[in-house]
Amino acid sequence: MQNNNNSRRDFLVKSSLMAAGFTFGANTLFASELPKPKNKLPKWRGFNLLDFFDPDADKGRKNPVEHFKWMADWGFDFVRVPISYPAYLKFDRSRPILAEEVLNFDERRLEEIDNLIYQAHKQGLHVSLNLHRAPGFCINAGFVEPYNLWKDQEALDAFCAHWEMWAKRYKHISSKKLSFDLVNEPFMRQDVNDQHSPGGPVPVEDYYRVAKAAVQTIKHVKSSRLVIADGNGGGGIGVPELADLGIAQSCRAYHPMIVSHYQAPWVYKDTDILPLPVWPGEYNGKMYNKEMLERYYAPWFALMEMGVGVHCGECGAYNKTPHAVFLAWFEDVLDILHEKGIGFGIWEFSGTFGILNSGRQDVAYEDWQGQKLDRKYLNLLMKYA
Repeated sequence: MQNNNNSRRDFLVKSSLMAAGFTFGANTLFASELPKPKNKLPKWRGFNLLDFFDPDADKGRKNPVEHFKWMADWGFDFVRVPISYPAYLKFDRSRPILAEEVLNFDERRLEEIDNLIYQAHKQGLHVSLNLHRAPGFCINAGFVEPYNLWKDQEALDAFCAHWEMWAKRYKHISSKKLSFDLVNEPFMRQDVNDQHSPGGPVPVEDYYRVAKAAVQTIKHVKSSRLVIADGNGGGGIGVPELADLGIAQSCRAYHPMIVSHYQAPWVYKDTDILPLPVWPGEYNGKMYNKEMLERYYAPWFALMEMGVGVHCGECGAYNKTPHAVFLAWFEDVLDILHEKGIGFGIWEFSGTFGILNSGRQDVAYEDWQGQKLDRKYLNLLMKYA
């Protein structure tokens, strides 16, 4: 999610500024003009929990038991758990991980993840387990991997070994309670030691090969396990080529990023020159409004027409976006997704994107058992819960 490298930054910025131009063709239908497809996935609504987002599990932002209860009490039923795989390994953390260390599972750390899942299930929340950083790939900068998931068989073998471990560990848990989200936001990173990589979406044939191998590994252990694949190119591009794998797909609700990621330093190099977001509004000669959003999400609705279940695994806005602008934009986003039966996972529960302790300077927070609650944001989410 954060601290992405320059190639991804450039790709996302260009995408956010150009997407409206790409999708405003004369023959493009509004989403409201399309027949309403039935979503094969439940309309889960909830949050991402960053307990194991950091590769050093001790540095994770642990959610106390009370958070799970509050989610359930407020009508939410979903948590996505993005995990950096080194968080549950044993190895020398003073240097980058080595290929021979990527399967050094640490039972103590695995049991901590077990407990998170248990606490979520105790409150009736569906858990989506996601490899945010997988062997050979992470969309975030700052990590050195011993190989490339999209190109190297050794990386793919390790990736499948991780999913086999998870599949066996949770074989007894129903897919109604637990799903597997294969790898966060596939993207071709331009690493410091791979300057010839163009960046951008993963070649579809490579994504298909990786996804197919992991799905076969998981299904071999438990054929009924629900598997989800993130959209390509950083999560925003639906992949109809994966439809024959019998898996669901996860979109993102960050478009346009000039609204959702205003002044986010891991996206924009020079935050001082950004125009103050408005919604609806015009940017570089393009009108950004609800109709534009309907066009943007139309390919995901087309996936649903193909029988592919769709969920929005990440969404929300950074705390520098003016609060009123954020709420106006996000209500349009949620209204569109809700009308199509697509649920959501806010990037975090407590933190800069969250309903608790976001650090926004233009919010009158409510004290909630010692936490700073953004009540207006919560009320908006509960409207669609």
